[in-house]
Amino acid sequence: MPPVDLSILDLAPIHRGESVGDALAGSVRLARLAEAAGYRRVWYAEHHNMPVIASAATSVLIAHVAAHTTSIRLGSGGVMLPNHSPLTIAEQFGTLAALHPGRIELGVGRAPGTDPRTLAAMRRSPGAAERFPDDVRELQGYLRDRSTVPGVRAVPGAGSDVPVWILGSSLFGAQLAAHLGLPYAFASHFAPAALREAVAAYRARFEPSEACPTPRVMLAVNVIASEDADEADRLLRRTAEQRVKLLFGGGPRAVPAGVAGGVVPPRGAAAAWDMLRCRAVGRPEQVVRTLDAFAEEHGADELMLASCAPDRMAALRTIELVAAAREPTSV
Repeated sequence: MPPVDLSILDLAPIHRGESVGDALAGSVRLARLAEAAGYRRVWYAEHHNMPVIASAATSVLIAHVAAHTTSIRLGSGGVMLPNHSPLTIAEQFGTLAALHPGRIELGVGRAPGTDPRTLAAMRRSPGAAERFPDDVRELQGYLRDRSTVPGVRAVPGAGSDVPVWILGSSLFGAQLAAHLGLPYAFASHFAPAALREAVAAYRARFEPSEACPTPRVMLAVNVIASEDADEADRLLRRTAEQRVKLLFGGGPRAVPAGVAGGVVPPRGAAAAWDMLRCRAVGRPEQVVRTLDAFAEEHGADELMLASCAPDRMAALRTIELVAAAREPTSV
């Protein structure tokens, strides 16, 4: 099996000692690096009320990064559609597509990307997620200029045909993507439990469509690469400690040493390591072998690398090293 395409998921992390501006500048730097290295796309995830993530205004961040790059595809991984009206998202991404033709993509998910209190502050109802299938159809209608709402047209957006992906971490998203004939991205970088079952269900039930005549699966994988394998392992342990801290409260950037080793209940460490189950960590050539094996094992058409390195320089270095290890094969 030839190596699959590689892409990047960027959460615009706000590392310890950084401002939001620093994080957004880091996203531009990462996208430029990915573009030069030959990665296929960079996506940004919508999260709210999280002190360590700066990608809440996803379409705004995409616009900024697109203005500072020239060719790499950019999109959402994803926009949490229950938080928005489909018309608004069609207008936003239609605007992006008009400004940057052929480069904009739209991954949509059903989860809120936040906690119930923040959901209420966004004026959204918890029941909005139940309308997700209908919202996706409405969104597709606007982007194709085949509106399902009489008398309503997305301007910009109508006829832009921005590619739509379904994101998920369960059978629901897999089945919906299959039914609508859309490409499917699975969040195996933080919720790997249903990976095999979801991919199997998607491929078994896929109904070809004009937008996607054959099934296409993209899987997210945590990555850390370093010239020193021991250093890669140390970075991974620091990442696990940070995950435990986020799961069990406290200052999100002030992660004390040894958190995963007993400061919190053992189940905390177990939960953090389970989130990192789908990972490729080590020297660059080892990471590439692990990625290729993972793609072949799960039948992925593309992998989206989620750098889980605990600091920005290690994350950027990971992206460089993986690309270099893939040469002369395109990433």
